Order: sequence, then C-alpha cells, then structure tokens
Amino acid sequence: MEKEERIFNKNILIAVDESDNSRRAVSYVAQLLGGLGKFKITLLHVIPKPEEDFFKDAKEEKKWLQHYSHKIAALLEQYRQTLIRWGFAASDVTIRSPVRYCSSMAECILAERDEVDYDTIVVGRQGLSQNEDFVFGSISSKLVTHARKCTVWVVE
Repeated sequence: MEKEERIFNKNILIAVDESDNSRRAVSYVAQLLGGLGKFKITLLHVIPKPEEDFFKDAKEEKKWLQHYSHKIAALLEQYRQTLIRWGFAASDVTIRSPVRYCSSMAECILAERDEVDYDTIVVGRQGLSQNEDFVFGSISSKLVTHARKCTVWVVE
C-alpha cells in the first residue's frame, strides 16, 4: 500500500539575529521565493529573557528591554523591507520578537514553530569555531537534529 504524501503549507519561519549570516538567510529566501506568491514569511527574533538577578532592579530591566526591543524592531523591519523589495506582498511578511526564557535558542525557535505550524525554518549558519561548536552546539545544528515535521534550511 502506498503512503499518502504529506502536503506542506507555505508558512516559512526565518529566525534571525544581527549577524551577517542572518542577513544572508533573509536574502536567500527573498531571491529564491520572492514574487512567487502564496508564501507567508515570519521573521523571528527571540529576545532572551534575562535571569531574575541580572539587573539590579525592575526599572533597569525595563529600560534595557525597551532599548533592545527598539533596536530589534528596526532590524526586523529592514529584513522585512528586503523581502518586500524582492516581490513578497507586505501582508505576507510578519515580524515577531517575543521575550522568552528557554534553555537554548533552538528550543525557543522550535516552540515558535509549533505554535504556528511552519513547515520550513530558515536560519543562518552560526559563526562558532569548531571547538565552540563541539562544546556548546550551534543553533542550526540543534534545529537540524531536533526539528520534526518540518524542513530546516541552513544558509551559509
């Protein structure tokens, strides 16, 4: 008996940070899929929730969060405009920057993936040295290893 083929949705999650690798990942998706229509792109930057004792008080934490959120919002908007310039409809490109505590950034990305049911996750390759990669593991390596029911694109 033949297995029925799974039909994939066109929801793509691009997990980004401030690195050149993230910029290249956005550019890759823009050039590859821009103008084809029917794809929904979400640009995701998870803001890591600091430990409780990281700031001396709540006021300092709030100030940091406002500053960091503003900086990330500007970055995400730049990435969004790149996708739009390459032919994505503005309504098909959304931005998310939740504040989350996760034991690893890969865990946070996979949690976001599960909430919306993206069939593709796109990340830039981390710039860790081989020793750091061996000890800590890169986000992209963890995603490739632990992601289920989706495709992971790692852009060099």
